Amino acid sequence: MKRAIFPGSFDPFTKGHFSIVMRALPLFDHIVIAIGQNSEKSSMTPVEERIAGLERLFEKESKISVLKYSGLTMDFCKAQNAQFIIRGLRNAQDFNYEQSIAQTNLKLGAVETIFLSAEPHLSHLSSTIARDIAKYGGDIRTFLPDFNE
Repeated sequence: MKRAIFPGSFDPFTKGHFSIVMRALPLFDHIVIAIGQNSEKSSMTPVEERIAGLERLFEKESKISVLKYSGLTMDFCKAQNAQFIIRGLRNAQDFNYEQSIAQTNLKLGAVETIFLSAEPHLSHLSSTIARDIAKYGGDIRTFLPDFNE
């Protein structure tokens, strides 16, 4: 079984994240959207709300589950019997950042990282920008998938 983890804080989960998941879906038997918990980071949305929203968003996709985790992504991959990590890339800076992490994960745990490039019309989206807009009262709905469908 080809099982993959799509890790992130997903605070918030953007249309860019949604695109990566939907494009990766035909490649794997199962994808776990793994919401990492970092106690040193302040969150815009509690992790339980993010999980509930993602479960609603993907409720018709039996090949997708949503879980939270803490600690090393590598350890979570082992616990979930996942052979792959999915990462989205918006630009060269993302690649430079992700490449060394991918190489380390391959060396330490024999987990392969699959990179998917963002669709051009979504490459400007980031959770950080969305959080900053929301922090100052801006409307970020245009950046997010419809969680109520």
